[in-house]
Amino acid sequence: MSTPIHRTSTRQSAAVLTSAQQRREGSRTGSTSARSTEHALLAMQSRAGNRATTAAVQRARDTARDPARDTERDRAAENGGASAGAKKNYRDRIAALLDRFKKNLEPIDTFIKGFQTPTNAAFTQQAAVSANEGLKHSTAASGTSAASGNLLTEAAGTVVSGMDAYKNMKDAKKHETGANHHTAKKKAKTKGADAVVGAANSGSYSAAIAKEVTKVQKAADAAVASEASGIASASIGAIKGMRSAFRVGGAARKYKEVKNLGDPHLVHAGSLARLNESREQAGWAAAEAYVALDAYWAHDGQERLELVSEAIDAAWEAMGEARDTAESLQRAEKDVEKLSTVQAYAKKKQLTKMGKETVSGGGESTKAAAGIVTAVAAGTVGLASNPVGWGLAGAGAGLVLGVTMYKALRAATKRYEEVHHPERWAPKGETPEEAASRKESLKHALKFWKKVSKGERQAMAREIYALAAGPDISGSGSTTAEMRESARSLLIALKSGPAKHKLEPESWVETLNDPAKTGDWIQEIAEQLASG
Repeated sequence: MSTPIHRTSTRQSAAVLTSAQQRREGSRTGSTSARSTEHALLAMQSRAGNRATTAAVQRARDTARDPARDTERDRAAENGGASAGAKKNYRDRIAALLDRFKKNLEPIDTFIKGFQTPTNAAFTQQAAVSANEGLKHSTAASGTSAASGNLLTEAAGTVVSGMDAYKNMKDAKKHETGANHHTAKKKAKTKGADAVVGAANSGSYSAAIAKEVTKVQKAADAAVASEASGIASASIGAIKGMRSAFRVGGAARKYKEVKNLGDPHLVHAGSLARLNESREQAGWAAAEAYVALDAYWAHDGQERLELVSEAIDAAWEAMGEARDTAESLQRAEKDVEKLSTVQAYAKKKQLTKMGKETVSGGGESTKAAAGIVTAVAAGTVGLASNPVGWGLAGAGAGLVLGVTMYKALRAATKRYEEVHHPERWAPKGETPEEAASRKESLKHALKFWKKVSKGERQAMAREIYALAAGPDISGSGSTTAEMRESARSLLIALKSGPAKHKLEPESWVETLNDPAKTGDWIQEIAEQLASG
């Protein structure tokens, strides 16, 4: 069903470009070589955007079409036509297809926002100053193509976010308490907000398309459309800027709460000193037991053998106590190092989030200011552009593009390490997968639609859970009470405490000590490390 729609969109964009090219050819007499270069660049941008969008649609459709049909037939045969399960699976496949489609469009969307749109703004400014009608039409045609690509990506993302919000809302109701409930509730809230912002942004792009089309057609209400587009762009930029500000505030609060836990080396200095004292006392007791054993060996009385036997038992027991206290101290020292590492990682994640959201929010606010300038210019002097609006639009796009490129590069690096160095973040006690070659790892790194499942964040989540879990969890039985309490305080600082899970403290502790909930807890902690 999606194929005809996208093909029609491509033909319409091509028709607009053809019309613009014909008008340019009609007015080519007397034009300079510099203007010809400008026209060629704009046409190339539009054609590249259209071809890339069509290719992305085709890739997403070809990738998901046949496996989806085969899976539908196989599952229907296995379940005997169970309608409820079939509908659920159908919805999941639609959501997966749309998500893959959106992620295939994201590189094109990034190109449009970071390069094509600012370039169009520059040419629009030049066309207004030079009163070049041919260049005006060229930039309008290119702008229509750019806004159409933005709208397609945003609309797909809005639908995916809405479906994810609905699914997580149902999951939150299904799991009334615990880690699953909190994870689903948080995702439902985030995805719901994404859907609302996406819908508003889709409206803004629709207004931008209308603005560019009126310019192409030389409509009388072009100034009104330009003003409406500027207002819509300013509004959505302001909303995104405010949302980034709230996220910065959330990350700052979480950072402060983690920081207030203190340096684990200082917090646990007293408990480590007590364990060291116990180790020393046990060592002295063992030494005294061996001295007594030597004395009994030198005894000449009839009770010599009995005394020696008792001395051997005492020495053996003293050595066992010394060994146990030494192991307890060594384990506590390692746990302090682990706790220090995970707390530093949690703070780093929040600082990074604050930085990204600050830059991204600044870019959106700058774009909002550009929209206001555009609206004012359209309302006062018609369609005349000005360098202020162009400069603000370019600056805002540059900031947003910088954050996007940073995220993409970080994600690609993590995907590369995930398969090229699987032993680096593999769970303890688990045999790592075989390392992929450099070529295969690079291929995996370029799969931007895939999320990292075995990276540093997941490894840190496992470390935090191992420290906070109870004695029934494998590998957590030897953790001291003080260390376990500190790790649970870290969970509360990460917004994974009893209140967030709708549980009493005792029930919350029980879920930490439940092996069946280990996976849920690790997923919950990993999510909270990444969010503000």
